[in-house]
Amino acid sequence: MSSGGGAGGRAAVGVVAPGAMGVALGRCLAVGGHRVLMTAAGRSASTAARLADAGIADAGSTDAVVGEASVVISVVPPGQARATADEIAASARRTGARPLLLEANAVSPATVVEVAATVRGADLAVVDAAISGPPPRPDAEHPTRIFLAGPRSGEVAALDVPGVRWVGLAGDLGAASAAKMCTASVRKGHQALLAHALLTAEHHGVLDTVLADLRLDFAHDDVRHAAAAATKAWRFVEEMEEIAATQSGAGLTPDLFTAMAEVYRHLATSEWGSRRPEDVPAGLASPSGLRPHPGGG
Repeated sequence: MSSGGGAGGRAAVGVVAPGAMGVALGRCLAVGGHRVLMTAAGRSASTAARLADAGIADAGSTDAVVGEASVVISVVPPGQARATADEIAASARRTGARPLLLEANAVSPATVVEVAATVRGADLAVVDAAISGPPPRPDAEHPTRIFLAGPRSGEVAALDVPGVRWVGLAGDLGAASAAKMCTASVRKGHQALLAHALLTAEHHGVLDTVLADLRLDFAHDDVRHAAAAATKAWRFVEEMEEIAATQSGAGLTPDLFTAMAEVYRHLATSEWGSRRPEDVPAGLASPSGLRPHPGGG
């Protein structure tokens, strides 16, 4: 551990990187009394603004984050998980720090094992984590669940983080990510199916009938639900590919979620694919904005 103290109690916790989920975690950690270390160095002005809005001071560099933290949380788009592990390991070597790495990305168990091998050379231990639910809020009625697995997961579970419920799993590294890949396959696979169903229904002039019938079994299925998923389609592409790899590792065909990745790749070119979740109006009635741009993908 670095000089920030043990993982339990009140700790210095680094979060890499400051996207919507990372900043939300940082805010909850701060409310729990932890010292939060994040940086927008090398990132966009909007990222710096996100940190400022959350009241989190910019540590100035990844070396400062890693060098002063007891725990470092990696929470980046799935395709960046390996590169981020390299970055954290390099910082640990430069600073001589030995924080516990919480690998909290939406990746396959095999990717978690790769990350652990990457940082082992920097003498860093890894806890496998997987976030199930929306970005956490300290005052949320239902805390966001974070699955944990690995020999040192108890140290992370000891952190008091309002808005987060730690869920310890008995398995080794990869178990938490495996659980996430399974639950995400159902939830995000359903959203992709819904988007295609609504666009097809609109094409055939039966949208109202389809929505009314779906709501008999899926009370929350509506156009807004599909549009909100489309705003995150660019990131879901990589997650679908990680799910495909996870299912392949279980002896199943990867074809189903390779196809889901293609669906999200096309949804990312739609009108909603370039917007933010908060831009989607509550009463959105037409799925037209979900239609992929011709030639997109």
